[in-house]
Amino acid sequence: MQRAADAAAMATCWEFSQELADGNGAAASLLTARPTGSQYCAANLVAHKPVNVDTNSANSPGGGILFGYINDFSDANAVFDSTATNKFNAARIQIEMGGGLNDELPMFFSRIFGHTRQSITAEATAAVVRDVLGFTAPADGSNLGLIPIALDLDTWNDMLAGSADDDWTWNSETGQISSGSDGILEVNLYPQGTGAPGNRGMVDIGSNNNSTADIARQLTDGVSAADLAHHGGELKLDANGELFLNGDTGISAGVKDELTDIKGLPRTIPIFSDVNGPGNNATFTIVKWAGIRIMEVKYGPDEQ
Repeated sequence: MQRAADAAAMATCWEFSQELADGNGAAASLLTARPTGSQYCAANLVAHKPVNVDTNSANSPGGGILFGYINDFSDANAVFDSTATNKFNAARIQIEMGGGLNDELPMFFSRIFGHTRQSITAEATAAVVRDVLGFTAPADGSNLGLIPIALDLDTWNDMLAGSADDDWTWNSETGQISSGSDGILEVNLYPQGTGAPGNRGMVDIGSNNNSTADIARQLTDGVSAADLAHHGGELKLDANGELFLNGDTGISAGVKDELTDIKGLPRTIPIFSDVNGPGNNATFTIVKWAGIRIMEVKYGPDEQ
């Protein structure tokens, strides 16, 4: 029973994390991951029979497959919060022999005392790291796939909540982008033409005087160890969950070709909660990192 619970918890959590990594929202990822838990329970026989588990689509605390958030993996008694859907990072599986879905567990030695069956439960929890504090230079000398373009937190959260467009499709097998809906939402990094673009723009990873050429290099080749050296060797949120980066409001037209070159490639962008100061004196308050793909590059109303 414990083997079945362990396998199901790990497989369910892995499937959930992969769905999130593919750009699916939390709700869609949960819907896809729940059947995985059921399949792995059934694949691990108990008393020569497949194990059934409550898929718990309502995510009720007492359900067989429960998703939630754990803030400290090293604490066996850490609170398992099953309410903050957008923060979910763990899957808990509870298998019960007896009680409706499965027969009671048949006993062997205790039969001499007239005890032939027993209700029993097994539970397992698996979690995956989602809260990334920051980045340091890879040990192999490679560059980091960070894009020095910041997106505001409100727009990111609205997208996770389902308020965004779905105009493009990414085919993971062919690596191709095509027009049309695929259930994965998109947002504009800099919404020109809306009349309210806000202060989104480019942040300086490296020198505070990054040129267009520096930005172009980082877009295509990634952020280098030399870039990180300007920040003490790492880009990391502080104890308050913040990182302050100098930047420029707006996005330079001089990097259009570089943005086009990385369409479809996995990249990471900084998400900011606040920006202060005008033009190239802007300071962005970075509060998280997000994995994205560039699906379309458009700099004007008549330009694709």
